[in-house]
Amino acid sequence: MIATAFAHVALNCRDMRRTEEFYTRYFGFRRARVVELGADQIVFLKSGSMYLELFRAEQESPLPAAEKDGPAHVGVRHLAFQVANVDAKLAELEGEVPITFGPFGFDSFIPGWRTAWVADPDGNVLEVSQGFVDQPNPPALETPTERLMPAAV
Repeated sequence: MIATAFAHVALNCRDMRRTEEFYTRYFGFRRARVVELGADQIVFLKSGSMYLELFRAEQESPLPAAEKDGPAHVGVRHLAFQVANVDAKLAELEGEVPITFGPFGFDSFIPGWRTAWVADPDGNVLEVSQGFVDQPNPPALETPTERLMPAAV
């Protein structure tokens, strides 16, 4: 397999300046590149090795605004960010950024895992999480039929 690396997520924005300010102020992104397209532009924001590519939206979404941890239909549910302390991050965002769900502790799955979901200026749902770690040797994905069948004796 040819080596690949995750490159970026592209976001359509109602107000590119407001979206850029949001991700710069609250998530540590910085402007990395601007592509001029005549009267319009594309803005790339960077945080670590992660890029966001901002486009000016040409129309409103035909879907209702996402709720809780994001839409359940096929497509992107939410973007996720790791922080050292979810409660401290929520305190930083308080009064400025709406919480859409949580915060919740998931200690029964991973000790110290805590998560909340918030919305960016365009209504995209963002997960803010602490304590997530990989599972050693995760099992293969089962089909729904395999999950319902009793184990062989």
